[in-house]
This record gives sequence, structure tokens and C-alpha cells, in this order.
Amino acid sequence: MTTRHLLTLVAAILAAGAVAEEPRADPFPTTKGNPDAEATVVVYNEKDDESRELARFYMEQRRIPKRNMIGLTTGVAEDISRDDYERTIAEPIRRAFTANFWWKLRDPESPLGPVESNKIRYLALIRGVPLRITGAVGYPGDKIFGEPPLGTRSDAAVDSELAALGLFNRVISGALNNPYYRSFTPIADFRHPELMLVCRLDGPSSGTVKRMITDSIATEREGLTGFAYIDARGLPDGPYKEGDDWLNAIAASTRRRGIPVVLDNGPDLFPEAYPMRQAALYYGWYTDNVTGPFTRPGFKFARGAVAVHIHSFSGVTVRDPQKAWVAPLLYSGAAATVGNVFEPYLTLTVHLDTFQDRLSAGFTFGEAAYMAQRILSWQTTCVGDPLYRPYAGAAFGEVKPDAGEWAEYRTGAKLWFGKDPASGAAALQSAARKLRSGVIYEGLGLLELTRNDPAAAIAAFQQARQLYKNPEDAARAAIHEIIQLRGSKRGEEALALTRKLIAANPRASFSPMLRTFDPPPATPVPIPAAPAKPAAAAR
Repeated sequence: MTTRHLLTLVAAILAAGAVAEEPRADPFPTTKGNPDAEATVVVYNEKDDESRELARFYMEQRRIPKRNMIGLTTGVAEDISRDDYERTIAEPIRRAFTANFWWKLRDPESPLGPVESNKIRYLALIRGVPLRITGAVGYPGDKIFGEPPLGTRSDAAVDSELAALGLFNRVISGALNNPYYRSFTPIADFRHPELMLVCRLDGPSSGTVKRMITDSIATEREGLTGFAYIDARGLPDGPYKEGDDWLNAIAASTRRRGIPVVLDNGPDLFPEAYPMRQAALYYGWYTDNVTGPFTRPGFKFARGAVAVHIHSFSGVTVRDPQKAWVAPLLYSGAAATVGNVFEPYLTLTVHLDTFQDRLSAGFTFGEAAYMAQRILSWQTTCVGDPLYRPYAGAAFGEVKPDAGEWAEYRTGAKLWFGKDPASGAAALQSAARKLRSGVIYEGLGLLELTRNDPAAAIAAFQQARQLYKNPEDAARAAIHEIIQLRGSKRGEEALALTRKLIAANPRASFSPMLRTFDPPPATPVPIPAAPAKPAAAAR
């Protein structure tokens, strides 16, 4: 059976969903200082010198207390056996929590659970700590959790297994319900002290990890700006429609929050030649290894970008920049992503609509990622700074930046949705003229498409194309324009623009995509002559 067919819904888990917490007006703790840093423990591998150095770098950057560090002596490979996980990761961390009085334990048989209180709510695993726990047979204390295949699986992501560390559970088969699923409460206030939010600062190199850390902190200070690129598949129904529903919901919600959205709702992925630039958000599916614009030399996400590609094995490695999706997205400049280390089944992956919603509301990457997962002790790895808040001031209406073309676009887009499209369009046009902004005009064109006004969209894309100084940005606006011209039965105009741009940019990286709008005429295939009839035989 193919991976694509394995990524299916698991109905049994739906019946055991967690109860969501009530929303709060203020999703941030009000204590002085940095309570998130105080509540974070950093875990590194003593066998990896870079792991120790990265741990220290992260703690300095986030001002995490020096005492909040655990050095493990464990394997350096990404895979680890269940026995070695328990011996070299789980048990040493439990001992450290007890020795440092980070948690207070009850009697193991207490019906209230083994953890009475916990000062630590985040674990940050540093590059060098293993990623995947391989399956085990005959593990002491294990029992089948339910029907196969879900109930018989004992492989898991180290991250997801450690999130349930406080349960002291010897049953390794199957998965555990996540009480934090769909919550809207900061983890500091969440009444499940046994739960910890486990993310890893990992990637293709230590330089990548340092860049992820510094990008996250800089983005919190200055704001996350750029386009949202959403690559759905246009599925009308069927068992995979849930994934498309997530992506379309993200497109709708990010538009309303004032982020320009490029939505591809066709069966194919963004092609390699598509001039994707200024990408602050990317959500898409479905292919096994990285493809499209991300494979182009020099492609880079916007600083602080969040990028996720749904695939059964998107996180099978987080260190090979040519394999799967997690490592390549980080290598291309993303600051945070999530993935799957083994087959998870679609509904048991991170629900990306909830994930993006919680990020947009101002929660940390760790909070948003775990609010979006139905279960723990499963296959999800969350790769990024667990304390990263891409929209740090969102809860107080202080989205950054508060000036410039991205801020002006956000203001106009919110007017579009909050009052009416005409008022929003007028505000956007005024701001675009004032700032001579291709970004605002392109964003306006994308909004016009949502109300099915191709003529207005074409006019906006044309203005964007003329104002953009970067050739790739101008080409992207032109591609939008050409597609709408073709769809509006203005084929001659579309062809003329296509040929003009190809002539001006014959060797540009985006030229192959433009050429798809002007394919060469098919060479006529000669019709072979009928074979001659055989001559009459001589008599």
C-alpha cells in the first residue's frame, strides 16, 4: 500500500477527543520577567560537542536560567531503540526533574495522576538528541492499546513521547489523548502539570539552528512580513479532503488578518520556476520529497517564516537538506516547521488550521503545535524555538510592523473584511499609490479574486508588475495577470504579455514557467503513405 493511501482517517480516535479550555481575553501570563524562559529546560547530548554549544547559545539568547539544562549521554544517530530511549533519555530526564525539584510527584497510584505540580512546561531538545524511537516487541508492561494498526504501533517521535513523560506510562503501544488539543489557554495556566511541550532546535547544521534562534527573536521584535503561499489540492470530497479543508481555512483566516495569500487550489504543486518570494508562511501537500521553488538555488524564506508540508514521512530526518520536507524547509530559511517521523494517519497529524490560528493569536510555537494535535506518544516532531511567537503582540492588537507597506496592506485588508470590499479597495489603492508599492497592489489583486472580479484583479496585478523593482516579484504579478487574462478570454493580450516578458528575461529562473503559457506549435506528424500493392505474380 502506498504512503498516500496509508495517510487516512482513523475514526476510533475521534470518539475520544479532548475537551477544549475556554478562551481567555489575555493569553499571556502577567508575571514579571520572562516566565516562558523560567519554565524551559534545555536538553542536549553530551556526546556531541556542537549540541552542548548550541544549548548554551540558545539559553543565552532566550535568557534561560543556567540551572535549566540537562546533558544526556545518548546516541548521536537520529534513530534510537525503545530500550535505549528509556535508559539514556527518559529516565535521566525524570531523575533530573526530581533532583532539581522541578516537579512534585504524588503516590504513583493516585487517581489524580503522578505529577502534582511542575515548574517546567517546555522542553527544548537540541540538535544531537535522537529523533525517532523504533518499534519494540515484548516491552515490559506494554499491552495492545486498541485495534491495529493504531493500537499495535510502538514507534514514536522522541518529542511526542517526552511530552507525556510525566505520565510514567509503561504502555508503549498506541497513542494517548492530548488534553491540550484545541485549548486556548497558555501552558503556564493549563491544569495538567504532567504535560510538557517538547520541541527541538534541530536541522541540517548547527548554523541552521543558530539562524532559527536569532531569526525567531528578531521577528518577535520587528514582525513577520510577507506572503502566505498555500498549496491545496482542490479535493471536493473523499478521505483526504480534511487536509484541503485545513489549508483553505488557513487561506481564509490569514486574509482576514491582513496577510496577502497566494492560493493554488489545483492538483499540482507550485512549479520550480514559480517566482515565490517574500514567503512568510507556506502550507502545502502532497509529495514525499521537497520539490518546487524550494529546490531552486538561492531560494530563501522571509525571516521568521513558518513552513509546513503535509506528508506521512515529512520529518523522517531533520538533518538531510535533500530528503523529505522538514530539513529542506529549514535549510531554505524557515524558522519553524512540524513533521512526521513515521506514518501518522492524516487526522492524527498537526491540524494546521488550528496551528496557524493559535500562532496568529499570539501563542508560542510550542503552544500552537500542541494545541493542534489530537494525540501524544505518536509521530509528530515540532522543529523550532518552542518560545517563538511570530505574532508576539497579537493579543493586544500590536501586530508588527506598525508602519510601511505591509502595515498599510494589513489596514486596508482588515477594512475590506471589516467594513466592505469597496472601502478596503479604496484604502489599498491610496496606500499603494502613496508608497508606490507593488506588494499592496498585488495583495489587492489577490483580494479581488476572492470576490470573482478578474478585471479589477488584472488591473491591480498590472500596477504591481510595473512598480516592482525585483524581476521575480514583477514576474509573479505578471503570472497572476496572464492567468486571469486567459481565464477572461483575453488570450491575445495574455500571449503578448507572455512573449514580451520572455524576450526581456530569456534566461531568468521564472522563464520556463512563462513558456508554459506560449508552448511551441506541435510539429505535424506526417501520415505514412499506404503500402504499395504487390505486383501480380508472373505467370
